[in-house]
Amino acid sequence: MHSIRTDYVKGEMRMQDLLSTPEQQLSVWLDDAIKSDALDANAFCLSTVNAEGCPTGRIVLVKEIKGESLVFYTNKSSSKAQDLMLNPRAAATFYWPELERQVCVRGNVSVVSDKENDEYFATRPRESQLGAWVSDQSKTMESRETLEKALKKVEEKYSGADKIDRPPHWGGFRIEFESVEFWQGRASRLHDRVVYTKDGNGGWGKSLLQP
Repeated sequence: MHSIRTDYVKGEMRMQDLLSTPEQQLSVWLDDAIKSDALDANAFCLSTVNAEGCPTGRIVLVKEIKGESLVFYTNKSSSKAQDLMLNPRAAATFYWPELERQVCVRGNVSVVSDKENDEYFATRPRESQLGAWVSDQSKTMESRETLEKALKKVEEKYSGADKIDRPPHWGGFRIEFESVEFWQGRASRLHDRVVYTKDGNGGWGKSLLQP
């Protein structure tokens, strides 16, 4: 482990090149990641804290960046959803090694409306819609066969149906931008770091951080 080294040489980040809002800048970097053929370019590590104050991180997918926030969807019986219901704050960390870039979003969390949930659920592949009914996410089970039997029952229920209803326990969360840090790897570990934070007038200010 001690001998593992990476030289960061793929880019630089200058304050004058950054866009005026973190929403705009994150959208540009996400587009860059998609164009670079990054694996699951829209994936990020969602960090939450439970009732005991224990943090947990897991990888989820952002489905929308809009209105100074990002949106992801999940099973609301999951441990991450329960954490957010109890402590509605989170961090979302994107990492694109292909571009030697990271972004960390921090902020308050709110639930997505039923209308938005229904609209997005309708766009999901049929297999994913069926799977949303089957999984009692984060709960223990005796074997994989338990899951497969449950899926078969749901498939039979909706056999021939044009529309699959959204499960009431499935929906989205919105992380509202409070601070957004952009990181670009540089040589000699003197990385570029810039953080966007709200100013007193409801706009955004940018600060350069030590690496």
